[in-house]
Amino acid sequence: MTNTGQQHAPEIRAAAQHLGRRRFLTVTGAAAALAFATNLPTAGVAGAAELDARRIADNPFTLGVASGDPQPTSVLLWTRLAPAPYEPGGGLPRQRVTVQWEVAHDARFRRVARRGTVTAHPEFSHTVHVEADHLLPGRTYWFRFRTGSWISETGRTRTAPQPVSRPGSLTLAAVSCQAYHDGYFTAYKHLAQDDVDVVFHLGDYLYEYAVNAVGGARNYTDRTLPAHFNKETKTLEDYRLRYALYKHEPDLRAAHAAHPFVVTWDDHETENNYADDISENDDPPTEFLLRRAAAYRAYWENQPLRRAQLPSGPDLQLYRRLTWGRLAQFDILDTRQYRSDQAYGDKAHVPGPESDDPARSITGATQERWLLDGWRRSNALWNVVPQQVAFSERRLDLNARAKLSMDAWDGYRASRNRVLAGAEAAGVDNLMVLTGDVHVAYAFDIKDDFDDPSSKNVGTEIVTTSVASGKDGADKPANWDTLTKANPHMKFYNGRRGYVTVTLDRDSALADYKTVPMITKPGAPISTAASFVTEAGNPGLHPA
Repeated sequence: MTNTGQQHAPEIRAAAQHLGRRRFLTVTGAAAALAFATNLPTAGVAGAAELDARRIADNPFTLGVASGDPQPTSVLLWTRLAPAPYEPGGGLPRQRVTVQWEVAHDARFRRVARRGTVTAHPEFSHTVHVEADHLLPGRTYWFRFRTGSWISETGRTRTAPQPVSRPGSLTLAAVSCQAYHDGYFTAYKHLAQDDVDVVFHLGDYLYEYAVNAVGGARNYTDRTLPAHFNKETKTLEDYRLRYALYKHEPDLRAAHAAHPFVVTWDDHETENNYADDISENDDPPTEFLLRRAAAYRAYWENQPLRRAQLPSGPDLQLYRRLTWGRLAQFDILDTRQYRSDQAYGDKAHVPGPESDDPARSITGATQERWLLDGWRRSNALWNVVPQQVAFSERRLDLNARAKLSMDAWDGYRASRNRVLAGAEAAGVDNLMVLTGDVHVAYAFDIKDDFDDPSSKNVGTEIVTTSVASGKDGADKPANWDTLTKANPHMKFYNGRRGYVTVTLDRDSALADYKTVPMITKPGAPISTAASFVTEAGNPGLHPA
């Protein structure tokens, strides 16, 4: 917490003690205290003077462009003005800036489909979120921004098909876990060149840990990072600077410019292994919520998210639903903000009464109802759930009563059982869970009874490895033999870095696990480590 926050912490805590957590910012006094303590300006304030964009001497589009959450007639366009991205404030004064935007049918912008202007407010770190609408369904578009004499790079995006349409196929990519200090974002260079329709980022877009002057494992020889990166992120400015560090990387910029992203977070965008308002180190909830408010605000500012996801203090509704015609429904989950605290701590443990308490939830009751209600109304062939932590059972040893991860769905087995029962009741025939978090790639058959390997398959889980977290990794991690023997429903396990693509069509889904041999040095090639198929109406993964 900043010195200002420490000075006013008693007032904040006193205000929070009289408010439910969900109402933490709905009372003026509490909101003012929170804003003051974290330097959070009041959302929507536009009192700053306007900067003449012609006075911007250096390229303000250093963090690239992005698009996200494609719908049939609209897509979200994003950029941030930051001529000096490694400096607080991005090198711009606290003045608002007018930005022009264009969406075109062609890369040369000869056939402009939509254009307009938007204001980049200093209150939102000069980020821009444009909900470009009145577009045609199922089309590829190009977009760019302009301010003063500067023009951004060109981005490519696409809209989703009409809800009643029956697309022949869809190719998605899943990515997660990109610790800057562990190595280069080489996987993104290859993803930018891959032929995919949409990218799902499944969490840990950044890490809160300190990054030293040489960039950790990157060990720069051509630059030195400012000292303010060499500390854990806690304040709004800390998180904003950390996003700038990540988004300044050319390979990540290239992937964002090439494809629309659908994002959800895990823990490191805020703090390792937090659960709802409980921090890793059991800080007072009122203090942790200040940090969470700063992290959530910076997340929204720096991601291609719509106005519906604009945070209110320490709360942000990130779970949402997208469709791809009648081919696929995507129910994007948030398994971090509403979860019960991890049982037996947040490490591996043999399950017991505490972890199996039926009252425990990893999604929270409201989000769970939303998910099950959405499945009951779904008319999609494939029901896909992009989310954060391992869904299938993952026995970590060969003991009769094996240890399980208390931070994953294994620590919330009653919650998982309710979700699977809801899928069965809704008649979901083709359930696919997309997962990140674990820095390795897995392919799982989701079993009706994980204790009985012969029980029926009720879905598939595709777990993508990390982009960078865990450094270079290995094809067979040290526990490969143990995990493959302990988990017969695990069809694949690989510890290299990379991403996964999944092609859905009317008959089957094809998952390609793509890996690079190293990330501690740039420029590694990419290859397909394995491919698996699951047939529509017949859950179960088979080598392609």
